[in-house]
Amino acid sequence: MRFTHLITPFREPMLALSNAPHNGGLFRTTGFFFMMVPKNYSGDYKTDCLKFEQENGLKDFVGFMTAANIGKVLAVSRSGSVTAYVTAGVTNPAIAGEVPPPWKPGTINIAVIIEDGLTVGAMANAIMTATEAKTYTLLKLGYNATGTTSDGIGVFAFEGEQEWAGTATELGINIGRAVREALEESLRKWESSRKG
Repeated sequence: MRFTHLITPFREPMLALSNAPHNGGLFRTTGFFFMMVPKNYSGDYKTDCLKFEQENGLKDFVGFMTAANIGKVLAVSRSGSVTAYVTAGVTNPAIAGEVPPPWKPGTINIAVIIEDGLTVGAMANAIMTATEAKTYTLLKLGYNATGTTSDGIGVFAFEGEQEWAGTATELGINIGRAVREALEESLRKWESSRKG
């Protein structure tokens, strides 16, 4: 793949819950993007994300940033009504609750698209399930980490009545499967790109 950014529009607006640097929090969105930045990036992320959105003719997108080579590490996996988009770079692994080592650029970005109608509480539950899947995958593959110091996550769904997305639910199982498969593939690609 030769692209440096990922831009994914939705067929119709969705509700987003994320920690994205651009339009993060709870936001009604028309799509999302992963924007590649230099490894030594130290710019004004709010200004740069807005500029990226405008230059690409986008409106009301949720935007994530990464120094990983998106064209080389992007992985997409689908399970049931869930699609996970993941880009991984783990040069700055960290364990929740422990003081991290000196900062280096590296981020795991996860966007989880759920084609169901969820409550906001269920979307928060989905973030929890996706994070558990991320941590399990990292530990399973031998990374002594629960994530990196700059991870991004977003859950996108239609507004609806489904209240739960935990590991006991069919939706939660699909979230876990999609995230685990996509993250495992992205990490393999990232490791391979570092050797090449």
